[in-house]
Amino acid sequence: MEHIPDSKQYLLKDETRAFAFLATLMPDGSPQVTPLWFNTDGEHILINSAKGRVKDLNMRARPQVALTIMALDKPYDYLQIRGEVVEITEEGGFDHINELARKYGRYPFGGPRSDVRVTYKILPTR
Repeated sequence: MEHIPDSKQYLLKDETRAFAFLATLMPDGSPQVTPLWFNTDGEHILINSAKGRVKDLNMRARPQVALTIMALDKPYDYLQIRGEVVEITEEGGFDHINELARKYGRYPFGGPRSDVRVTYKILPTR
């Protein structure tokens, strides 16, 4: 990811224990922030949610987002990203949440199977 400094690339690796804090915009323009699991495909930050949640609705309506990624063992070492949601898909959503659950040591994912899981691709721009 070209916008990420070399000194912060380790925060994006699967072996690094790091959480992302996603900021989206509500319809009235106020911010909404959610901590979440993430991984990357080398070009995008990938996150997952259930269809119909606040962050899902916000990203569908307003794809500009911000993320702070923080190392769990070094909370003052973090990365700020601004970007845009460039793809939203339900295809493979449960596979993706289970992949994230493996990374974070919570496999298998214990959420309700009635949820429609959605994967979002975020392209970092700053």
